[in-house]
Amino acid sequence: MSGRRHHPPSPSVGRRTLLLGAAGAALTTGCVSAAAQPRGKVAVFGDSATWAPPMSAAGKALKKVAGIELVPEVNPSLESFEQVVKSSLRTRRTPDMLKYWSGYRLRDLARTGGVVDLTRQWDAAVAKGWVDRSLRSAFSHEGRVYALPMNLAYWVFFYNPEVFREHRLQAPGTWEDFLAACERLKRAGITPLHGTADGRWPSFIWFQEVLSRQDTWFYEELMNGRARYTDPRTERALRTLVSFFDKDWFTPMDMAHPDAAAALLKGDVGMLPCGTWLGSTFTGAGGKPGKNVDAFVLPMADPGARPAVIFESSAFVATVKGSDREEAERAAAGWLHPEVMKAFSHTLQDGCPNPKVPAANPVIAGLADRVRGDRLWLLNRFWEQGPPELVEAAVDDLAGFLLNPSSYRRVLRTLQERADEAWKVWREAERI
Repeated sequence: MSGRRHHPPSPSVGRRTLLLGAAGAALTTGCVSAAAQPRGKVAVFGDSATWAPPMSAAGKALKKVAGIELVPEVNPSLESFEQVVKSSLRTRRTPDMLKYWSGYRLRDLARTGGVVDLTRQWDAAVAKGWVDRSLRSAFSHEGRVYALPMNLAYWVFFYNPEVFREHRLQAPGTWEDFLAACERLKRAGITPLHGTADGRWPSFIWFQEVLSRQDTWFYEELMNGRARYTDPRTERALRTLVSFFDKDWFTPMDMAHPDAAAALLKGDVGMLPCGTWLGSTFTGAGGKPGKNVDAFVLPMADPGARPAVIFESSAFVATVKGSDREEAERAAAGWLHPEVMKAFSHTLQDGCPNPKVPAANPVIAGLADRVRGDRLWLLNRFWEQGPPELVEAAVDDLAGFLLNPSSYRRVLRTLQERADEAWKVWREAERI
């Protein structure tokens, strides 16, 4: 989801109408993306224009090691991109390869039978030490691997070390340190935290971050449909956020990530939670990694809990009906090669799933050392967890909470009603 921008939250009925309309429009033009490439080239269909340069860089490196060049093709609308992908899998005009999501969204694709089993390519990469094997479950369905990781973004809190030093602060090492930093920044006239519903999808960020730090295991249980949104632990997470609102710690909820990044560099915002892929936004705004922008993993609220960090990793998928399937599978076999991964991650300025590739910048290096050295539990991001229909509705509900924090109990009841229905449908489909 890196860098996506789309419309603010809308009522669910209106959103379904929008999706159908967007899909129809996209299908009249998006099928061009399925056109065969010349021999030696494979198209990769994705939803982010900012990923085109990294894909091109990786494509040139892949040509050297596997004889296949990648050609990025972009549909920048999240809604129409998903509709084009799912519709095209039922036709003969399917993109050869996809930049997709991991977790349940990938499993949703795998259940169609339209994407290639890449277990062999995964196992070969593991044998060479080219991939973090702990990521396997995020790219699997029924024990088989259906995609390879593209990036490895950690979800962290960005801050400006120069501003922190000016106010005698360090990156928080405990939950109490984090709360104290918010209080000190607020007294200094700096808005401590960025929160936003802009673009709709970011509405899950604060719920994800607080819940996973208060009870790591419960976060995993809830995200996989084994716990309830009406549980006292879920209510505690939202009540914590209500207390942040009461203390006026948040930015306006319509402040977009690029604006917040610029405000952080200027010293108007203290901390900004996001995936490490936002680093390119900071550098574009004049940020210098390690100097006026750095990042830390939010400390655990429960010091006795297993330390964890949220991760995000896009999926490199080959399609069954793609016109260049053989070359797509060859591209997948070479994707995790160190030279390809270096070209990709250094151009993207994000983390890398291949532990043998040097970090793209000092901020990523420090985070990777912390995650691997402390053996932090990698928790998949909210967007990839659970049936896609549930997640789509949940971000709207969480946006409603951010805009009206006093509604938290009603929001949790609504979330549980949606979850009951969505998990019932998902599990019935798995039994078919």
